[in-house]
Amino acid sequence: MKVFYLLKPCLLLLIVLSTFAAKAQTSSLAGRVLDETGLPLPGASVQIKSLNKSTVTDAAGKFRLTGLSNGSFEVTVSYIGYTPTLQTVSVSGNTTSDFSVKPDAQNLNEVVVIGYGTAEKKNLTGSITTVSSKDFQKGPATTPEQLIQGKVAGVNIITSSGQPGVGSQIRIRGGASLNASNDPLIVVDGVPFSGTTIDNAPNPLSLINPNDIETFTVLKDANATAIYGSRASNGVILITTKKGGSGEPVINFSTSNSIATVAKKVNVLSADQIRSFVNANPTAEYATGKTFVALLGNANTDWQNEIYRNAFSTDNNLSMTGNFHGVPYRISGGYLDQQGLLLTDKFSRATGGITISPRLFTDHLKIDLNLKGALTESRFGNSDAIGAALQFDPTQSPYATNQYGNYFEWLRGDGSINPNAPRNPLGLINLKDNNGKAQRSYGNAKFDYSFHFLPELHANLNLGYDVSNGSGRIFVPAFAAQSYSTNGSINQSLSTASNKVSEFYLNYAKDVASIRSRFDATAGYGYYDNSKTTYSYTNYNAIGGIITTPKFPYYVDRNKLLSYYGRLVYTLADKYILSGTMRADESSRFADGHRWGYFPSVGFTWKINGENFLKESKSVSDLKLRLSYGETGNKDGTTIGDYSYLAKYYANSTTGQYQVGDKFYDYYAPSAYDPDLKWETTATYNAGLDYGLFGGRIYGALDVYYKKTKDLLSTINIPVGTNFNNTLVTNVGNMDVRGAEFSLNFAAIKSEDIHWDFGFNVSYNKRKVTNLTLNPNPSGKVGAGDITGGTGVTIKYNAVNQIPGAFFVYKQVYDGNGKPLEGVYEDLNGDGVINSSDQYFYKSPDPTLTTGFNTSFSYKKWTLSTALRASFGNYVYDNISSNFGVRNNIMSPAGVINNAGVDFLNTGFTNNQFLSDYYVKNASFLKMDNVALAYDAGKIFRNRNTTLRITANCQNVFVVSKYKGVDPELTDGIDYKLYPRPRTYTLGFNVGF
Repeated sequence: MKVFYLLKPCLLLLIVLSTFAAKAQTSSLAGRVLDETGLPLPGASVQIKSLNKSTVTDAAGKFRLTGLSNGSFEVTVSYIGYTPTLQTVSVSGNTTSDFSVKPDAQNLNEVVVIGYGTAEKKNLTGSITTVSSKDFQKGPATTPEQLIQGKVAGVNIITSSGQPGVGSQIRIRGGASLNASNDPLIVVDGVPFSGTTIDNAPNPLSLINPNDIETFTVLKDANATAIYGSRASNGVILITTKKGGSGEPVINFSTSNSIATVAKKVNVLSADQIRSFVNANPTAEYATGKTFVALLGNANTDWQNEIYRNAFSTDNNLSMTGNFHGVPYRISGGYLDQQGLLLTDKFSRATGGITISPRLFTDHLKIDLNLKGALTESRFGNSDAIGAALQFDPTQSPYATNQYGNYFEWLRGDGSINPNAPRNPLGLINLKDNNGKAQRSYGNAKFDYSFHFLPELHANLNLGYDVSNGSGRIFVPAFAAQSYSTNGSINQSLSTASNKVSEFYLNYAKDVASIRSRFDATAGYGYYDNSKTTYSYTNYNAIGGIITTPKFPYYVDRNKLLSYYGRLVYTLADKYILSGTMRADESSRFADGHRWGYFPSVGFTWKINGENFLKESKSVSDLKLRLSYGETGNKDGTTIGDYSYLAKYYANSTTGQYQVGDKFYDYYAPSAYDPDLKWETTATYNAGLDYGLFGGRIYGALDVYYKKTKDLLSTINIPVGTNFNNTLVTNVGNMDVRGAEFSLNFAAIKSEDIHWDFGFNVSYNKRKVTNLTLNPNPSGKVGAGDITGGTGVTIKYNAVNQIPGAFFVYKQVYDGNGKPLEGVYEDLNGDGVINSSDQYFYKSPDPTLTTGFNTSFSYKKWTLSTALRASFGNYVYDNISSNFGVRNNIMSPAGVINNAGVDFLNTGFTNNQFLSDYYVKNASFLKMDNVALAYDAGKIFRNRNTTLRITANCQNVFVVSKYKGVDPELTDGIDYKLYPRPRTYTLGFNVGF
């Protein structure tokens, strides 16, 4: 609640002030803004800069500016994708004037956000893509990144699961690391997010309201990202939130209500199929004289139906935008209440935000004050029930009279729990109460001062913060079968995180007409302080007994970063642009002598259409060549902790103590460490071509790139006795990434009544490890992913000349009918013996090609839109079939009957064959992410400026794939107990007044 205590007085003040701002004064200016065809443009900006007055047009393209004095004024009209129009209007009394704007060829004059500044799109030297709110994915979005899924070439976003509020895996050009982070840097309104996970929140981005976001700008190549230095190897995403307006207050309310359903379930054997199989093996025994036939039940239980439900969600947002005495402001609030498909799963979020943008000293000082906060409450359904539902015997009823909550459980002869049997899925869910709360507040104050004596020189100060905390409690009763060995449990958790930002930079931009040149120089300093404190509690069982006592009550993870950066952009004759950047970062994560990293970049742009041979072309409206090189760094990741260059000592368990007198003391053992640990560095080469045809009706870009990462922060195997462990995090190895991207946008029809637009992008990306040990020409491999079932069975490895995380398996042999032969594999090395030397690298989870497609068709007030994505060349390891799909699982020696996936009918395996390449499946897919139908009712009251828009939407419409599992799109390429992504039906209303 602390966030809202802070927001409350500001909200009340702005509401009162904005009410007074609506008072009428002497004169007014009203009219319409029209496009080149005479159609109204809703949302266009109309501004009288000399009076600091502005407003936006309504759904009918109408506007009204009040409180004007009589006289002549320059009125500027602007709209995204159109060339700004400047027109002088004489105002006297209630004046009416219409304005027309013309389209700008693919938004070339649009100003986009870049690192520490802005630039016109036509003058960019780096690979940068901007997605504005009008182009976001339609339908409900719980977390921000879902808004641009499939929208940007080279950006692959995979929602981790269908759990409410869960985050996504974001990869820009495939990622450049092995064990360090592959996540991009995310900057919100100038505040770099640390990426620290918050306990008891599904993911850090779930505490940001997507409805507050105006644009995403994705920086992809090193020329665009190097200004962010040590955190930019995996790209940068700049998020800009909505800001205040001008004129009379504008209030907007939106509500969307959704029903989510299970799009697809895992195909497992039915109760009748289990009965048929067991009855076909009546002599099979699990103990002397005891056959499995006697264990069969009489029920027909679909356990997946038992644990899943249709889930309801509601998302409501209210905002007010206006201007009080020349001070633009925006206040917003939102409330999301989302049920999960899994029983008891629920996520709710309340958000609030204030943005104030005063302009002082005749616009020489521009101030932006941003404050946002969020409170979330979650009840996490027990996801262990998903795997249990796939395995549990469908011939059994969910309930039975017993001491374990009256849920059927597999028991031993003495009535105790069978420890080798799966637990009842309903019991796992209903007898575990896992609740969490999280609070987050973030914001900043940005000051941009243009010196009076030298207006081309700007001083910029950015002071920001991002603080959060999460707390939770997990309770399992003493009678629950899932904790039979501990008499239940009560576990508490608490963590806090803090991110402080201080940045100052100078910018000087000057046109020198005599030499047809423009100089734009930036130099700055940054200081970043990130910390996370995790508090540990004594864990009790449900009857008050102590289970574990922490050795230390809390742990502090803290790192600091000090930075100096600069950029120079030189433009000659508005055709040739040369840019260079340099950033120096000092990180506390490395020892003295290795703390500083230096990250340069250089870029060149040739605006070919500015040359005489294309200047008058009616076909080519834009043609621009971009070339760049740069270096960026990486220091983050789950295996790269603070002070990894020092030996850290950890207490052993209570079984490892020594006695002095009558007291017992813990042993402390050091962890492995590398005193020479240093930056991981990625060098990127990029060549790009931006194009536009027929006045911007067709436009897009083509990029090719090559990235080479050296000094990889990797976990490698080391000889026993050379350090304090058998693995070590150190700088070793290299990785190459090659790729290409292409995007195409096409305005197919643009008439008075019909608009039809298309967008398409395709990306090729291939990663390869080129070195992985301290020795030259290595041949070793390092595990990168284990599977469930076999003890310590690793299926994914990092190895030289292989894609990271490639599957390492045996080559399956099949009979004449195409049925896999159990335990029969090819002798790949020809030595006559089948052993680990015959395993080979076969496929990987990395897609070779990814594509995105979207289209929008409008007829008068109706709009139909859809978005699709496709992925080719990605493979999945089917761990459900490899683990459950064998005879010895269905009729388990543990004395229970289990279920199996239907793939068992294809193999008939008796024992698990975890390392067979049979289970590596083609997971290429085509997905329709959403389809939406909208009706823009426009003004719904004759004498009031009230507008209404109605939207019906379906998300996760269909999936086309050869993969027979529940979903081919996985973040790690191993399919075991994926929380299914729902198919969601939404009805939404947006009212403006």
